[in-house]
Amino acid sequence: MGRCDPGLKCTHELEVGDEHTAAALGSGDVPVLGTPALLMLAERACVAAIAEDLPMDETSVGTWAEVEHLQATPVGRTVCARATLIGHHGRRLEFNVVVEDAGETIARVRHRRVLVDRNRFLQKLGAPQAT
Repeated sequence: MGRCDPGLKCTHELEVGDEHTAAALGSGDVPVLGTPALLMLAERACVAAIAEDLPMDETSVGTWAEVEHLQATPVGRTVCARATLIGHHGRRLEFNVVVEDAGETIARVRHRRVLVDRNRFLQKLGAPQAT
């Protein structure tokens, strides 16, 4: 399994579009950044933080998240997720993510991912294997 030392960091940005709103995602009926899109952004930052440390045959899968969505963000704004790997326990990786809009914290996410052998994982599902 990959090294993935605690302290690895990555920043990922998202310009909030109509497709990212609570109304579009079915998580509410207002045209602001929906929590599902916010979680997607946080996960992308976590995946990117460890990408260079993983061998080609490994990947990670999300298994748990705790999201505290503190403030609404309108369409057209750019939000930034800053992920930090805070723990590596066997195959389990623990992350803290802060999501900001213009330097102001709009969300905090705790996220857990598990390292897996990509082909073995896909084989269990009966899905086509990576080449």
